[in-house]
Amino acid sequence: MIQTLRAKIRPVLIGLALSATITLPAQAAGGAAELKDVDWHFSGPFGSFDKDALRRGLQVYREVCASCHSLKFVAYRNLGDAGGPALSEAEIKAIAAEYEVTDGPDSEGDMFERPAEPKDKFVPPFANEQAARASNNGAYPPDLSLMTKARKNGPNHVYSILTGYQDAPEGVEIGDGMNYNPYFSGGQIAMAQPLFEDQVEYEDGTPATVEQMSKDVVEFLHWAAEPKLEHRKRLGFKVMIFLIVFAGLLYAVKRRVWENLH
Repeated sequence: MIQTLRAKIRPVLIGLALSATITLPAQAAGGAAELKDVDWHFSGPFGSFDKDALRRGLQVYREVCASCHSLKFVAYRNLGDAGGPALSEAEIKAIAAEYEVTDGPDSEGDMFERPAEPKDKFVPPFANEQAARASNNGAYPPDLSLMTKARKNGPNHVYSILTGYQDAPEGVEIGDGMNYNPYFSGGQIAMAQPLFEDQVEYEDGTPATVEQMSKDVVEFLHWAAEPKLEHRKRLGFKVMIFLIVFAGLLYAVKRRVWENLH
């Protein structure tokens, strides 16, 4: 009986051993470190965007990220929306006027260049994908409009990558044009470290550490991805209050009806 039991268990143990042998190298080759857990101002049912952080994040995006990454789903006028950076009309016009867009056709059927206006979307850094790849060693910098919504736990994911650049451990080979970052799948990323200490001089005097700049730009990018977040949460809270009151009324009516029947 014991021999029969051993014969049945042996294939199971062999299968588990083979599974572990296959899985561990795969995790080592393509896995990523556990993401950093940041206490975001917008987290939770009552969370909201930090307006000062949004303004600083916009500054980081414009001075650092915008040289490679587009923000094609956001218009300049959105910077003045409620729940956003809350820029004045004059500030928005000044930012938009720094760029030019192709418009037309004119009365003669020709396209022409004009200064960007608040109604225009953020002007991308490259004319097309081919130009972007040519300027980035073949890599295509992704659009950042929905970046924090593109992955599960997106804000922590982006923050971890921005603050996760470091020297590769001994024995780890890094490919040509790649950089070591344990928070990126596979541990190697084509994007060079974008943020360094005091790279940006904040207008409000906040110390521009890598962690601070990363947190601010992620806050801004999450607003870009979900500009109606505060409105949605307020609406959800009102709906919950209504449902609670409505449920209470239904219960009271039920008791009154059954009370009369008895």
